[in-house]
Amino acid sequence: MKQLKAEFFAQGQYLDSTNDTAGDCWICKKRIDYDVKPGTSDNSHELDHYYPVSLYPDLQEDPANFRHAHRKCNRERGNGQPKSDIGQLVPEWW
Repeated sequence: MKQLKAEFFAQGQYLDSTNDTAGDCWICKKRIDYDVKPGTSDNSHELDHYYPVSLYPDLQEDPANFRHAHRKCNRERGNGQPKSDIGQLVPEWW
């Protein structure tokens, strides 16, 4: 798993260096700080699992289950579903 995490982090760094938003946090959609070591600050990278490992242990090492996330977003999400921002329901002019 350590090797998979390192490879996934490197992928995120590459995506970030090319301004590809696929390397951004999948939960809040904001840029991740790839200049710091993973898991060292709230804005640093942490490998998140779309299907939580606590509920789907067989998917822990499945790269299709990996998502780039901020450490803080991943920790706040826990093993629940991410809170989605569905945007503004009614236009301000309404």
